[in-house]
Amino acid sequence: MSSRLRIQVVTPRRLTLARREALLAELRDLTAACFDRVPDYQVVGGDPDAIERAVLAVARDRDGVLLGFTSALVFETERFGSVLHLGLTCVSPDARGLGLTHRLLSTLVVRWVATHRPLTGAWCTNVASVLSSLGNVALHFEDVHPSPYRTSDATPGHHAVAKLLSDHHRARVHLSEDARFDADRFVFVGGNRGTAFAKSAHDAQYHHRDPELTRWYAELADLDNGDAVLQVSRVSLAGFVRYVPKDVVRRIPGLRRLVPRRPRIPALSASVGVRA
Repeated sequence: MSSRLRIQVVTPRRLTLARREALLAELRDLTAACFDRVPDYQVVGGDPDAIERAVLAVARDRDGVLLGFTSALVFETERFGSVLHLGLTCVSPDARGLGLTHRLLSTLVVRWVATHRPLTGAWCTNVASVLSSLGNVALHFEDVHPSPYRTSDATPGHHAVAKLLSDHHRARVHLSEDARFDADRFVFVGGNRGTAFAKSAHDAQYHHRDPELTRWYAELADLDNGDAVLQVSRVSLAGFVRYVPKDVVRRIPGLRRLVPRRPRIPALSASVGVRA
């Protein structure tokens, strides 16, 4: 099936009303197959502000049936320009095992950066209580904080982007306004409590394939209490090889040399300065 997939990047606000409504209906139907209850979130909820800011990557089979999508929001800021916020990803149960999650995200990021920020790159944010999502961002994005691969503290830029999201965009990223933001750990304490996005750290279906990444983020936040981790990173064309799926890297001579090697993951207390 994977050879017959077609992935395209779509900006909903640029579609005609009829095409936009048809696409949103497809997204909601697919989301219903991935969640016990469809979250009122981003484009799935039909929020006009989210539709105005959204950029999507959608995957279809040869008959045009929607198999998966990933959505992101773009925040325009005076200080940082465009900030890309990663959002909802859903893959049809019939298409799981094809690596669609990574392929959708890599397609969206690379094409968005190439179109909108080709020379300078951009800041990127991700809020998640899913260990596999947190691990994937740590592996494939640049200058990620918090991350087990980071050997230094968060920069003033990381802190400023985090404050921007915490102060002005909580509702847009489905975070509780009452949740306390722990700026030392980059964790919204109880930020996803009681929502469809809260996931148990003990549920293996949400673990990353690398158990060390799973362990590190499970120790960083109390996911069983509904904590949500904020990751702030950079995306750029210079670092595009990080987003390329492994099967593609293996097929292109010389590309593997460009993929950065990851060091051994240290203990949490050594990498973010929290008490063990």
